[in-house]
Amino acid sequence: MKRKFTLFALCALMLMLVLSACGGGAAESQPPQEDESPAVSQNAATTEAPDEPEETPEAPALPTVDPSGAAISIPENVDSVVVLAPSIAETMVALGLEDKIVGYDTQSIGLDGLPSDVPTFDIQNPDVEQLVALAPDVLLLSGLAFQGEETPYQPLLDAGICVICVPTSQSIDGVKSDIQFLAAAFGANEAGEKVLDDLNAELDRLAAITASIPEEERKTVYFEISAAPYMYSTGSGTYLDEMIQLAGGVNVLADQTSWISVEGESIVAANPDVIFTNVNYIDDPVGEILSRDGWAGVTAVANKAVYSVDNMASSLPNQNIVVALRQMVEALYPEYYNAA
Repeated sequence: MKRKFTLFALCALMLMLVLSACGGGAAESQPPQEDESPAVSQNAATTEAPDEPEETPEAPALPTVDPSGAAISIPENVDSVVVLAPSIAETMVALGLEDKIVGYDTQSIGLDGLPSDVPTFDIQNPDVEQLVALAPDVLLLSGLAFQGEETPYQPLLDAGICVICVPTSQSIDGVKSDIQFLAAAFGANEAGEKVLDDLNAELDRLAAITASIPEEERKTVYFEISAAPYMYSTGSGTYLDEMIQLAGGVNVLADQTSWISVEGESIVAANPDVIFTNVNYIDDPVGEILSRDGWAGVTAVANKAVYSVDNMASSLPNQNIVVALRQMVEALYPEYYNAA
């Protein structure tokens, strides 16, 4: 089951709020663990060197800084993790780490692979006392978990719990870095390589399809992430804008930056060839766009070139973005996609 998000719960709200850093809580340094390995003494009376034991490969070092720039000290053995970000939760499942998850945010309810019998928490108003009592080895957060400069998770830091912040990435390269970080943090490097290999292979496959499209055939695109009357979309400098480009489209809002509110008149004036929507909190987002007052003359509306794109795959920047990207390529250029 896929959870439907309300207007600002994880669609527009995530895309607007994740631009901030993880906040004061993630900036709190956590003391590094002291090396408790006993010194190895040598016997001075030994005249012959003992046979040297076979060297065993050392485990990769755990990260000591999280993606927000905060110092962290990850326990060597992590058995319990609370995840308060749907994009991170999906990546943890992809890395085969779902058995470690002992709690997650309410927006992640229904995501494939997550346990169903564990506590859930509101991302922006969590029960901190319950989190402390749960005593996970690690708490994973994104920037959405912080409100301004507040530090809601300080009690967990005070309790010695490792708090890791992975700010929501604004680029596809950032998505890849996040996957690498999470794999390294939980000793799942081999699984991380597999996830990245699959992601890169599909990105390359789709990019190869659109690379052959002549410039004069490339279609202009408006991608709607929140419906009228509170319309939101993306300018340049975001992973979604990169996806539009990889799909062979031209973002009609590329002259603006980041996540933006838009007026209907500006989209009518831009006259996109294709409109994508990932809105899922109204019954018929495509029909709503096709019936908007004053939009009948827009090329995408006149040609009924308005398409729904998977909400989760386009809203959560992780390895699943290729699901949405594949849908976009197929809708934009079916003849090229089907011929590949």
